[in-house]
Amino acid sequence: MPISPNQGSTGGGTAVTITGSGLTGTSAVTFGTRQATGVTVVSDTQVTATSPSGSGTVDVTLTTPGGTSNPVPFFYVGAPFKSSLSATSGPLGGGNTVTISGTGLSTATGVTFGGVAATAVTPVSDSKLTATVPSGVAAGPVGVSVTTAGGTNNGLTYTYVDAPTITGLSPTSGPDSGGTAVTITGTNLGTATSVTFGGTAAPFSVIDSTTLSAVTPAGTAGAVDVVVTNPDSSATATAAFTYVTGPSI
Repeated sequence: MPISPNQGSTGGGTAVTITGSGLTGTSAVTFGTRQATGVTVVSDTQVTATSPSGSGTVDVTLTTPGGTSNPVPFFYVGAPFKSSLSATSGPLGGGNTVTISGTGLSTATGVTFGGVAATAVTPVSDSKLTATVPSGVAAGPVGVSVTTAGGTNNGLTYTYVDAPTITGLSPTSGPDSGGTAVTITGTNLGTATSVTFGGTAAPFSVIDSTTLSAVTPAGTAGAVDVVVTNPDSSATATAAFTYVTGPSI
Protein backbone atom coordinates (compact mmCIF):
# COMPACT_ATOMS: atom_id res chain seq x y z
CA MET A 1 0.00 0.00 0.00
CA PRO A 2 2.06 3.00 -1.22
CA ILE A 3 1.63 6.60 -0.11
CA SER A 4 2.52 9.59 -2.26
CA PRO A 5 4.30 11.73 -1.35
CA ASN A 6 5.91 9.75 1.43
CA GLN A 7 7.34 12.82 3.17
CA GLY A 8 6.04 16.19 4.27
CA SER A 9 6.31 19.14 6.62
CA THR A 10 6.56 18.71 10.37
CA GLY A 11 3.82 21.31 10.51
CA GLY A 12 1.41 19.02 8.67
CA GLY A 13 -0.77 20.04 5.78
CA THR A 14 0.73 17.71 3.18
CA ALA A 15 -1.88 16.29 0.78
CA VAL A 16 -1.19 12.57 0.29
CA THR A 17 -2.69 9.85 -1.86
CA ILE A 18 -2.82 6.29 -0.53
CA THR A 19 -3.41 3.44 -2.95
CA GLY A 20 -4.26 -0.16 -2.25
CA SER A 21 -7.34 -2.37 -2.30
CA GLY A 22 -10.48 -2.70 -0.22
CA LEU A 23 -10.37 0.98 0.74
CA THR A 24 -14.10 1.63 0.33
CA GLY A 25 -15.57 2.73 3.65
CA THR A 26 -12.30 4.10 5.02
CA SER A 27 -13.26 5.99 8.17
CA ALA A 28 -9.87 7.16 9.38
CA VAL A 29 -6.25 7.63 8.29
CA THR A 30 -3.71 7.70 11.10
CA PHE A 31 -0.16 9.09 11.04
CA GLY A 32 1.52 7.53 14.06
CA THR A 33 -0.99 8.31 16.78
CA ARG A 34 -2.57 11.33 15.10
CA GLN A 35 -5.57 11.44 12.81
CA ALA A 36 -5.32 12.90 9.33
CA THR A 37 -7.89 15.43 8.14
CA GLY A 38 -9.73 15.73 4.85
CA VAL A 39 -10.02 11.97 4.38
CA THR A 40 -11.70 11.29 1.03
CA VAL A 41 -12.40 7.88 -0.47
CA VAL A 42 -11.80 8.33 -4.19
CA SER A 43 -12.37 4.69 -5.09
CA ASP A 44 -11.92 1.21 -3.72
CA THR A 45 -8.20 1.57 -4.52
CA GLN A 46 -7.49 5.19 -3.61
CA VAL A 47 -7.87 7.48 -0.59
CA THR A 48 -6.64 11.04 -0.15
CA ALA A 49 -5.92 12.80 3.15
CA THR A 50 -4.03 15.71 4.70
CA SER A 51 -1.23 14.89 7.11
CA PRO A 52 -1.32 16.15 10.71
CA SER A 53 1.74 17.73 12.30
CA GLY A 54 4.44 15.35 13.51
CA SER A 55 8.12 14.51 13.52
CA GLY A 56 10.46 11.73 12.53
CA THR A 57 9.19 8.63 10.74
CA VAL A 58 5.66 7.37 11.51
CA ASP A 59 3.44 4.54 10.35
CA VAL A 60 0.38 5.42 8.30
CA THR A 61 -2.63 3.11 8.55
CA LEU A 62 -6.22 3.14 7.28
CA THR A 63 -9.26 2.00 9.19
CA THR A 64 -12.09 0.41 7.19
CA PRO A 65 -15.10 -1.77 8.10
CA GLY A 66 -12.79 -4.70 7.46
CA GLY A 67 -10.17 -3.61 9.99
CA THR A 68 -6.86 -1.75 10.01
CA SER A 69 -4.46 -1.83 7.08
CA ASN A 70 -0.81 -2.73 7.09
CA PRO A 71 1.41 0.31 7.93
CA VAL A 72 3.42 2.35 5.42
CA PRO A 73 6.13 4.81 6.49
CA PHE A 74 5.82 8.59 6.22
CA PHE A 75 8.79 10.87 6.86
CA TYR A 76 8.38 14.27 8.49
CA VAL A 77 10.82 16.88 7.20
CA GLY A 78 11.71 20.14 8.94
CA ALA A 79 11.39 23.48 7.16
CA PRO A 80 14.50 24.50 5.21
CA PHE A 81 16.98 27.01 6.56
CA LYS A 82 18.86 29.25 4.14
CA SER A 83 22.13 30.81 5.22
CA SER A 84 23.57 32.48 2.13
CA LEU A 85 23.43 33.21 -1.60
CA SER A 86 26.55 32.88 -3.73
CA ALA A 87 25.56 36.15 -5.45
CA THR A 88 23.31 38.75 -3.87
CA SER A 89 22.74 40.78 -7.04
CA GLY A 90 22.50 40.25 -10.77
CA PRO A 91 21.04 41.42 -14.06
CA LEU A 92 17.40 42.42 -14.36
CA GLY A 93 17.07 39.96 -17.22
CA GLY A 94 18.07 37.05 -14.97
CA GLY A 95 19.67 33.96 -16.45
CA ASN A 96 22.56 33.71 -14.01
CA THR A 97 22.99 30.70 -11.76
CA VAL A 98 23.23 31.12 -7.98
CA THR A 99 24.01 28.67 -5.22
CA ILE A 100 21.87 28.70 -2.09
CA SER A 101 23.44 27.26 1.06
CA GLY A 102 21.64 26.16 4.22
CA THR A 103 20.09 22.98 5.63
CA GLY A 104 17.19 20.77 4.62
CA LEU A 105 17.58 21.64 0.94
CA SER A 106 17.78 18.13 -0.52
CA THR A 107 14.00 17.92 -1.03
CA ALA A 108 13.69 21.36 -2.65
CA THR A 109 10.87 21.55 -5.16
CA GLY A 110 10.94 25.24 -5.98
CA VAL A 111 12.75 28.57 -5.56
CA THR A 112 11.23 31.99 -6.16
CA PHE A 113 12.77 35.44 -6.53
CA GLY A 114 10.23 38.09 -5.68
CA GLY A 115 7.48 35.54 -6.25
CA VAL A 116 8.76 34.56 -9.70
CA ALA A 117 9.80 30.92 -10.06
CA ALA A 118 13.44 30.16 -10.73
CA THR A 119 14.33 27.50 -13.28
CA ALA A 120 16.78 24.59 -13.19
CA VAL A 121 16.43 24.15 -9.43
CA THR A 122 18.90 21.39 -8.56
CA PRO A 123 19.52 20.12 -5.02
CA VAL A 124 23.23 19.31 -4.82
CA SER A 125 23.13 18.11 -1.21
CA ASP A 126 21.15 18.71 1.96
CA SER A 127 23.17 21.90 2.44
CA LYS A 128 23.31 23.25 -1.11
CA LEU A 129 21.20 23.80 -4.21
CA THR A 130 21.60 25.72 -7.45
CA ALA A 131 18.98 27.67 -9.36
CA THR A 132 18.79 29.90 -12.42
CA VAL A 133 17.53 33.36 -11.52
CA PRO A 134 14.37 34.40 -13.42
CA SER A 135 14.02 37.84 -14.98
CA GLY A 136 12.91 40.52 -12.56
CA VAL A 137 9.94 42.83 -12.74
CA ALA A 138 11.98 45.91 -11.79
CA ALA A 139 15.41 46.80 -10.46
CA GLY A 140 15.71 46.55 -6.69
CA PRO A 141 15.74 44.02 -3.84
CA VAL A 142 13.39 41.01 -3.71
CA GLY A 143 12.89 38.17 -1.26
CA VAL A 144 14.11 34.67 -2.06
CA SER A 145 11.98 31.69 -0.99
CA VAL A 146 12.83 27.99 -1.02
CA THR A 147 10.10 25.34 -0.86
CA THR A 148 10.91 21.79 0.24
CA ALA A 149 8.96 18.84 1.54
CA GLY A 150 9.32 20.51 4.94
CA GLY A 151 7.72 23.78 3.93
CA THR A 152 8.72 27.20 2.62
CA ASN A 153 11.43 29.42 4.06
CA ASN A 154 12.07 33.08 3.34
CA GLY A 155 14.81 35.31 4.67
CA LEU A 156 17.32 36.01 1.92
CA THR A 157 17.40 39.08 -0.31
CA TYR A 158 18.55 39.36 -3.92
CA THR A 159 18.91 42.65 -5.76
CA TYR A 160 18.07 43.01 -9.44
CA VAL A 161 20.35 45.49 -11.16
CA ASP A 162 19.57 47.46 -14.31
CA ALA A 163 22.12 48.47 -16.94
CA PRO A 164 24.28 51.50 -16.10
CA THR A 165 24.49 54.63 -18.24
CA ILE A 166 27.09 57.40 -18.38
CA THR A 167 25.86 60.93 -19.03
CA GLY A 168 28.96 62.96 -18.22
CA LEU A 169 32.51 63.23 -16.89
CA SER A 170 34.21 66.11 -15.11
CA PRO A 171 36.94 66.95 -15.90
CA THR A 172 37.28 65.38 -19.33
CA SER A 173 41.07 65.57 -19.57
CA GLY A 174 44.15 65.15 -17.44
CA PRO A 175 47.85 64.25 -17.49
CA ASP A 176 48.95 60.92 -18.94
CA SER A 177 50.68 60.18 -15.66
CA GLY A 178 47.24 59.62 -14.15
CA GLY A 179 46.02 60.77 -10.76
CA THR A 180 43.14 62.96 -11.96
CA ALA A 181 40.02 62.81 -9.80
CA VAL A 182 37.06 62.41 -12.18
CA THR A 183 33.36 62.61 -11.34
CA ILE A 184 31.24 60.28 -13.47
CA THR A 185 27.50 60.90 -13.65
CA GLY A 186 24.77 58.67 -15.06
CA THR A 187 22.18 56.16 -13.89
CA ASN A 188 22.29 52.82 -12.07
CA LEU A 189 25.84 53.50 -10.91
CA GLY A 190 25.31 52.47 -7.29
CA THR A 191 26.15 48.82 -8.02
CA ALA A 192 29.24 49.51 -10.14
CA THR A 193 31.87 46.80 -9.91
CA SER A 194 34.58 48.38 -12.07
CA VAL A 195 35.61 51.56 -13.89
CA THR A 196 38.20 51.58 -16.65
CA PHE A 197 39.97 54.31 -18.63
CA GLY A 198 41.26 53.01 -21.93
CA GLY A 199 40.89 49.45 -20.64
CA THR A 200 42.92 50.08 -17.49
CA ALA A 201 41.15 49.68 -14.16
CA ALA A 202 40.74 52.81 -12.07
CA PRO A 203 40.14 53.03 -8.32
CA PHE A 204 36.65 54.38 -7.69
CA SER A 205 34.03 54.97 -5.03
CA VAL A 206 30.26 55.11 -5.25
CA ILE A 207 28.73 58.42 -4.22
CA ASP A 208 25.14 57.42 -4.99
CA SER A 209 23.13 55.77 -7.75
CA THR A 210 23.92 58.61 -10.16
CA THR A 211 27.51 59.52 -9.25
CA LEU A 212 30.89 57.83 -9.08
CA SER A 213 34.27 59.27 -8.17
CA ALA A 214 37.28 57.73 -9.91
CA VAL A 215 41.01 58.43 -10.14
CA THR A 216 42.58 58.02 -13.56
CA PRO A 217 45.33 55.46 -13.99
CA ALA A 218 48.37 56.30 -16.10
CA GLY A 219 47.63 56.27 -19.83
CA THR A 220 48.81 57.19 -23.29
CA ALA A 221 48.21 60.65 -24.72
CA GLY A 222 44.92 60.83 -26.59
CA ALA A 223 41.22 60.17 -26.11
CA VAL A 224 40.14 56.93 -24.42
CA ASP A 225 36.87 55.17 -23.64
CA VAL A 226 35.53 55.19 -20.12
CA VAL A 227 33.62 52.05 -19.13
CA VAL A 228 31.49 51.46 -16.04
CA THR A 229 30.44 47.87 -15.31
CA ASN A 230 27.83 46.56 -12.88
CA PRO A 231 26.30 43.07 -12.42
CA ASP A 232 23.90 43.70 -15.33
CA SER A 233 26.20 45.00 -18.06
CA SER A 234 28.57 47.81 -19.02
CA ALA A 235 28.17 51.40 -20.19
CA THR A 236 30.79 52.96 -22.46
CA ALA A 237 31.48 56.65 -22.91
CA THR A 238 33.43 56.64 -26.17
CA ALA A 239 36.57 58.82 -26.25
CA ALA A 240 35.21 60.59 -23.18
CA PHE A 241 38.53 61.31 -21.45
CA THR A 242 41.67 62.73 -23.04
CA TYR A 243 45.13 62.06 -21.68
CA VAL A 244 47.44 65.02 -22.16
CA THR A 245 51.22 64.85 -22.14
CA GLY A 246 52.69 67.25 -19.59
CA PRO A 247 55.26 69.90 -20.49
CA SER A 248 58.98 69.21 -20.33
CA ILE A 249 61.98 71.54 -20.39
